[in-house]
Amino acid sequence: MTSMTHDGPQITGGVDTHGLTHHAAVIDPIGRHLADREFPATIRGYRDLLDWMRTHGTLVAVGVEGTGAYGAELARVLTAAGVTVADVDRPDRKTRRMKGKSDPIDAYAAATAVLSGRATGIPKSRDGVVEAVRVLRIARRSAVKARTQAMNQIRGLLEQHWPGPRNLFCSLVSDIALNFLTDYPTPQAAARLGEARMAAFCKRHAYRGGKPASALLARLRSAPVAPVSLPTPVLTALITAQVQLLRSLQATITQLETTIKKCLARHPRAVLLARLPGVGTINLAQLLAEVGPILDRVESAEQAAAECGAAPVTKASGKAHGVYFRWAANTRARKAVTAFAHNSRMQSPWAAALYANARARGKRNPHATRIVARAWLRVIWACWHNATPYDPDNHPATQRLKAS
Repeated sequence: MTSMTHDGPQITGGVDTHGLTHHAAVIDPIGRHLADREFPATIRGYRDLLDWMRTHGTLVAVGVEGTGAYGAELARVLTAAGVTVADVDRPDRKTRRMKGKSDPIDAYAAATAVLSGRATGIPKSRDGVVEAVRVLRIARRSAVKARTQAMNQIRGLLEQHWPGPRNLFCSLVSDIALNFLTDYPTPQAAARLGEARMAAFCKRHAYRGGKPASALLARLRSAPVAPVSLPTPVLTALITAQVQLLRSLQATITQLETTIKKCLARHPRAVLLARLPGVGTINLAQLLAEVGPILDRVESAEQAAAECGAAPVTKASGKAHGVYFRWAANTRARKAVTAFAHNSRMQSPWAAALYANARARGKRNPHATRIVARAWLRVIWACWHNATPYDPDNHPATQRLKAS
C-alpha cells in the first residue's frame, strides 16, 4: 500500500463511485475546483487515485458518494493510507434537476460536502454483520417489490378473464389462494365445484380463514362474468406461470428473512432494541443497519434525530420565525425510524398518546409520526449508549402514563 505524502496546501477529495470507473475531484480549502479525473474501479486504480490526489497538496479527507461494495473497497484503501473517509448521500431528484447531473459534478459535490461539514462522516468500512444486514434487507425489499408487481399482474389477469378467485381469500399471495388457482386455474375447471368439494379443498389445504365452504362458494359464484374469454389452455398456462412466479418470490422472501434473523442474532447490539414495542425482524434490521451507525458517531439524541430527519428545522430572522420539514437528512434512517414509530403506537400506550396529542394539535399523520420517532430516538439513544436493553417496565414515561 502506498504511503507517499506531499507538502502543500490542504486539499479535500470527492469520489463518485460506479461499477467500472470512479470519478474523483479535489478542491482547495476555500472550495475552488482544482482538478478531476476518472479512475478504474480496481485496487490499482484506487491507489493511483490516492497518489493523484496527493500530487495537489496535503489530503485531509475524502467524501465518497455511493454506499455499495465499490465504495466500501475504496474506503478501505483510503483508510489504510491514513485518510479520513466520509459518506456522502447521493443527491435527491429535486437537487439533480436544479444543479444538473454528471460524474464531475457529483465528485465535486462530494468534496464540498466534506469541506462544509454536510457529509455524514460514516466510515465506508462497515462492520461485517451490519453490512450483511443492510444488504440482505435491500435484497428483501427488491423481492417484495417484485412480488407486489407479480400480484398486480395476476390480479389484472383475473379481472379480465377469471374474476371469481380475485377476492375469494384475504390475499392473492396467501398459500390458500395460490393452491386454489393451482387446482382451479379457469372458470371451466371450477364449473363443477360444489359445497362438498370446496369443503374438501379447504380441509386438504388447512384453510384458517374462518369462512365456511358455503360462504366461499357464494362469493365465487357472485363474481362478475369475465369481459373477455381466452381459450382454456391459454388461460391455464398464464395463471400457472404467475402462480409459480409468486411462489418463487415468496420462497425467496422467506429465505432472506430467515437469513436476516440469523444475522441479527450475531449483532452485538440487537438485544438492546429487540423488545421495542412493534419492532419486528425487518424493522429491527433497518434500525441497526441505518440508525445504528448514526448513534455511534453523534454526540446526542437530538443530533441523531436531526440526521434521521425526525427533528424539524427552525428558521428565525428578525420577527419572522418558522419550523419546517428537514429535507437534509439520511432518508434511509428516516424510513427506518418512522416505520418503527408507526408500528410502536399500535402496541405502546405511551407512543399512542404522543401520536394522539400531536394529531389533536392539528398535526398531519406524517408530522405526528415524526414526533413519535423523535421521542423514541431519545429512548433508543439511552439504551444504545448505556448498553441497557429496552424494557417497557423500566420506561419512566410509560410508567407515568400507566399510573395516571
